[in-house]
Amino acid sequence: MPTFKTPVAVGGTPRPPAHRSAQGRSDCPPSRETACARVEAAGRSALRRGVLAVGLLLAASASAQSGTAAAEFLNIPIGARATAMGGAFGATASDGAALYWNPAGLAGMRGAQASFEYAQWYVGSDVNFASVASPTPFGVVAVGVTALTYGDMDLIEEDVNRQQPTGETFSAGSYAVSLGVGRQLTDRFSLGGTVKVVREQIANSAATGVAFDIGTLFVTPFQGVRLGASIANFGPKMQMSGSDLNIPFDPLPGQSGNNNSVPGRIATDGYDLPLTMRVGLATELYQSAGTRVTVAVDALSPSAAGQHVNVGAEVGLLGGLVQARGGVQELFMDESTRSFTVGGGLRYAFGGLDLAADYAYEAAEYFDGVHRLSVGLRF
Repeated sequence: MPTFKTPVAVGGTPRPPAHRSAQGRSDCPPSRETACARVEAAGRSALRRGVLAVGLLLAASASAQSGTAAAEFLNIPIGARATAMGGAFGATASDGAALYWNPAGLAGMRGAQASFEYAQWYVGSDVNFASVASPTPFGVVAVGVTALTYGDMDLIEEDVNRQQPTGETFSAGSYAVSLGVGRQLTDRFSLGGTVKVVREQIANSAATGVAFDIGTLFVTPFQGVRLGASIANFGPKMQMSGSDLNIPFDPLPGQSGNNNSVPGRIATDGYDLPLTMRVGLATELYQSAGTRVTVAVDALSPSAAGQHVNVGAEVGLLGGLVQARGGVQELFMDESTRSFTVGGGLRYAFGGLDLAADYAYEAAEYFDGVHRLSVGLRF
């Protein structure tokens, strides 16, 4: 069976293969026309099944009530480029950040890549992300680590009428280690998946779980419009446990002579992971003479929040050397806490290396805005 590869436009955005005509016909050699037709048919069939499955899940979640979820940090956007585009990245991701947005986007990578990100999140917390990815015979494989950390906090002793520090401190954090793979099934259709080990910890109590993502990406024959769909954070419930839940218990309060220090444990409930379903569209409105204008829109249905839409755009200048971005998050969502996003980036190639640096500012409704900085190296 022939192997197809999708060229990548400036800025890492997939575009239709050059071997196709404007009418969408394949220029396969006559000896391979049958094989090409079978590959195209398989891609269209897989796309229909994938879109149908995502549509059914979106319809089912529309009637579900929003509520509290475990590991909410998994919903924190990853990547300054993606954030600056308003989080409309489900059909655009083609680097290590695809581990978060749509693992099928990993298949569009050419060569190995490493990326790092730092962001000052809300109320003194920090978000860090690092990933490495490389093509293999099985597809493009990526490993990523996400960490939401807080500074040391004072341990407070509570009495009947007062609260005072004990002089001791404790820490808290949320972490995820991801392993993803993306593979092109045809020249236009890609499939990807991610498995994540998730852990949340505060003082001496913690919860650990496993989450799965799956995504698809289809480059349509219509002016290079891309369609991406993904389901993220599917997995069993997480439940806190640890020594901080151990307490002395008096089974017969008010009765003298009994043991008032029976070892007990606070019971905790399990909470669902923040399941999120995403469908995205993206295309280049203009691309000529070193200038590119990309627009994107994502529709999301999270289990722990209301359904909403993200929109964004990116302008590449000087052959992609300079890029400007902007977007709006959580449109059509009641009581949205996020607002507009802006940012930019630089790309510079020297020798066999491509260096990228991106910045994003994310406005918030009730907190100070979030500044993000990402750097990437492709080799």
